[in-house]
Amino acid sequence: MKFTVLIILAVILVSCGATVSYDYDAKTDFSVYKTYDFYPNISSGLSNLDTIRVMKATDSILQLRGFEKNDSPQFLINFFAKEFISQSNTTIGFGIGGGGHNGSVGVSGGVPVGGDIINQKLTFDFIDEKEDKLFWQAVGEDELKVKANSLQKDAYYFELISKMLKGFPPKK
Repeated sequence: MKFTVLIILAVILVSCGATVSYDYDAKTDFSVYKTYDFYPNISSGLSNLDTIRVMKATDSILQLRGFEKNDSPQFLINFFAKEFISQSNTTIGFGIGGGGHNGSVGVSGGVPVGGDIINQKLTFDFIDEKEDKLFWQAVGEDELKVKANSLQKDAYYFELISKMLKGFPPKK
């Protein structure tokens, strides 16, 4: 019984979580970048509150790594999101069956549980301010419940952006 519970828990933990990918210009010297700021008119595709959440999480993570937000930045950050709402993949199944005398009949189905979820794809672009050139990009995809409260959204964005910025700056 304990083994079954451990397998189920492991499957849940592996299936949950963000998918993140990075891309960058290999010719870029990342050691020169110390200061950043956000584009002044970001059109993120998110609500104003979620845009602020993304900026606060990004500030917190980058500043912990020694970067400084500055009015004369070396690089600018742009971000945007695409999202769509879908039903939860979690269902409770039920079935009816019978058989005998060389025949059988079966009926089964599932009822969605957990409510609707937001499938979100968040993209970060880091652009060299002087050269106006994209030098690093991260894309993260994850799910958030539609009915998430503000604390859950704060935690969601912090966790997603932490995973996205884990690859910045790239290790040589």
